[in-house]
Amino acid sequence: MNPPTLRHLPALGLGLLLLSGCGLAPNRLAGSPPSATPPAALPAAPPARATPTPPLEHQALARVLKRVVDRDGLVDYRRLQRDPGDLETYLAELGAVPAASFAAWDETEQIAFLINAYNALTLASIIRQEPIRPSIRDIWGVWNLTRHRVAGEAVTLDHIEHGILRRRYDEPRIHAALVCAAISCPPLRQEPFRGASLEHQLEDQSRRWLRSRHGLQIDRAAGTVGISAIFQWFGDDWKRRYATDHGFGRHRDRRAVLNFISGYVSAADRDLLRRGDYRLSVLEYDWSLNSQPDGS
Repeated sequence: MNPPTLRHLPALGLGLLLLSGCGLAPNRLAGSPPSATPPAALPAAPPARATPTPPLEHQALARVLKRVVDRDGLVDYRRLQRDPGDLETYLAELGAVPAASFAAWDETEQIAFLINAYNALTLASIIRQEPIRPSIRDIWGVWNLTRHRVAGEAVTLDHIEHGILRRRYDEPRIHAALVCAAISCPPLRQEPFRGASLEHQLEDQSRRWLRSRHGLQIDRAAGTVGISAIFQWFGDDWKRRYATDHGFGRHRDRRAVLNFISGYVSAADRDLLRRGDYRLSVLEYDWSLNSQPDGS
């Protein structure tokens, strides 16, 4: 993920989005190259007589994540680059899913599929560079120009994140699950997301992210609280679920995200956050590659 700027979104791919009725979603960095031609819309519902395929089991991605991701969520990109077979298999599976089948899945399966697609395509974007770049930001057009086959359509990473996930689903915890290959991103899981366990996985991801120094820093002695820049870039995404008129002192414009954060910290830290008597800042975002020390 990346800080958004306002511009016209691509046409909504994965055609079920045509029915969402949401407003424009913001995109990423100012100065980014202009977007390529918008993807065509897919059917909004399975055709009559079609037999939707069941949701992916994500087994190939599971093998990738188990092999190259450590407990801290860092990636051995060199190892993955030497042996990308399982990842390429998974990318082929993403593209082979019929649009009508995707539209027939329940919401949890769709969200899990799209998060996995984003994360897997990000891994592929990194290892297809030689040499591997120090930062994903060094790859021209990686977010808004390069197209990938997902559910039968050619879409960009930007479109998956901003045009589909953020626009279609009221689920701000996706920001704890989407990993854009930067050190300050949330940690990459050692397992894929799955519809049946999505609630538990998103809760666990949110907790892990906010326990890391890249998600939240509370310094009682200094009277400061630092929050990830993700909360600044996408703060409105938390308002529908977490908006409140109570607590958090003078930090009224951050109440929704602070209310969210307070659900994942200790009781003492929750009380501190709700009192609001601290200086609130946004943590500097480290765009260095989220590689293991000997894996880049």
